[in-house]
Amino acid sequence: MAGRDVFVDTSGLYALIDKRDTRHVAAREAVGKRIKAGRKLVVTDYVVDEAVTLAKARGGHHVALRLLELLEQSVAIRIEWIGAERFTATKMFLRKHADQDYSFTDCSSFVVMRELGLRQALTSDRHFQQAGFDVLLPLD
Repeated sequence: MAGRDVFVDTSGLYALIDKRDTRHVAAREAVGKRIKAGRKLVVTDYVVDEAVTLAKARGGHHVALRLLELLEQSVAIRIEWIGAERFTATKMFLRKHADQDYSFTDCSSFVVMRELGLRQALTSDRHFQQAGFDVLLPLD
């Protein structure tokens, strides 16, 4: 049931892999609780791009590769691809919400979350809360 799944944003994904991140413990607890309840984690290819780039910048090539391995091996994580239709919907969403300072990746995440009926996001990005989603980590 997709609506019970949890969206994972860049900040949440990074918090899961970096033990030095101030939200690491909270991220692991939130994910562990939901996985035990049979829920899946959903990321997009755009979030993967951001998270791997962030991991490489902060921790080096080996951390970025470790993140990719985690994504490839986990049965609890599903990657949703943006593709042409979602890309068009993201452009429309960005234009409609031009008064907000949402990134294009944020907008693509909101499009996917709404399409899949996801309410919760493992993120510390206040934009998710502003867009009406439940945020599972302390906000920036």
